[in-house]
Amino acid sequence: MSIIKRIAIFGSTGSIGTQALEVIAANPTLFSAEVLTAYSNDELLVEQALKFNPNIVVIGDDKKYHKVKEALAKTTIKVFAGEDALVEVAALNCYDIMLAAIVGYAGLRSTLQAIECGKTIALANKETLVVAGDIVMQKALENKTPVIPVDSEHSAIFQCLVGEGRNKIEKIVLTASGGPFLGKKPNYLVNVKRDHALQHPNWSMGAKISIDSATLMNKGLEMIEAKWLFDLKPEQIQVVVHPQSIIHSMVMFEDGSIKAQMGLPDMKLPIQYAMAFPHRIPNTFPRYDFRKPNTLTFEEPDLRTFRNLVLATEALFKGGNLACVMNAANEIAVFAFLHNRISFLDITEVVERTMNKIAFIEAPTLEEYFDTDGEARSFAASLIKL
Repeated sequence: MSIIKRIAIFGSTGSIGTQALEVIAANPTLFSAEVLTAYSNDELLVEQALKFNPNIVVIGDDKKYHKVKEALAKTTIKVFAGEDALVEVAALNCYDIMLAAIVGYAGLRSTLQAIECGKTIALANKETLVVAGDIVMQKALENKTPVIPVDSEHSAIFQCLVGEGRNKIEKIVLTASGGPFLGKKPNYLVNVKRDHALQHPNWSMGAKISIDSATLMNKGLEMIEAKWLFDLKPEQIQVVVHPQSIIHSMVMFEDGSIKAQMGLPDMKLPIQYAMAFPHRIPNTFPRYDFRKPNTLTFEEPDLRTFRNLVLATEALFKGGNLACVMNAANEIAVFAFLHNRISFLDITEVVERTMNKIAFIEAPTLEEYFDTDGEARSFAASLIKL
């Protein structure tokens, strides 16, 4: 690993992006930050740029272009703005690995562009595969583009499969912490507020994924992502609740043998693994200690209370554009909940009604995925009166 890997962090001011920069800062002889992008957090973007001196920064909100440009005027850093700039920069030859960490559907276009240019993708944006997994993975295959998952669960599966290329998978088991409301019933969830839902017991994450974890939608999205990443049938994907978050996921092979990937919950580990792959590199992250008594438990998810997992399973089995509809409605509903416009239980209601309303397309084109996303967002917003 003597050649420095040039990293483009699309979404550098979010939870994944900031932790990736910590990994880069700790390994300056292995990685450099060549591209940093943010949508609206111009102050943190400028702070990161001054520290890491990337080749390029992109601020998605073009109204903030002049502010960023002025703040970096005394550097050689090139500054671009606007959502189209994200796609244009993704096509440039100044980086080796894209860390796709833009939250939600917004990360799809730039990730597709990087795939078409043959860049290695460290994928932290699960919505890219939820929305258009068939097209994304087909393009990755055509362009011989490696897609290395960053989500802790998919990183675990990926790690368990290294060296197992000729061996058939019987099923994979995605572990869920259960979120902050594990064991709670609907009569409790009626009164849940934003700040309570953001308090994840094990992981430090951004607001959107924290809410998705609390509703179990996150695990539903991960099921769909796993289908595309690992070329699985829906019935090969199982979810179990594992409150301790030590086993990050498991693979059962056709002989009944199970491989699990374990470790303390720390997103810097799968981030570092994806950027350094195929090598493992040393770090100072805390270690799990088997000498300290700890019980690892597993249980079935409560599908009556957390119905998002039922909706996601329906989208997983039906395919087509249904997962795209579900994701769009969920993004709108989570945004509304975070702004105190709807209740916690309303999130599932909005998603379900939108999934029932938008026309089903069995084999959508990329353009039809874009249209579906727009239609689903408009309908979900009309339910909320945003």
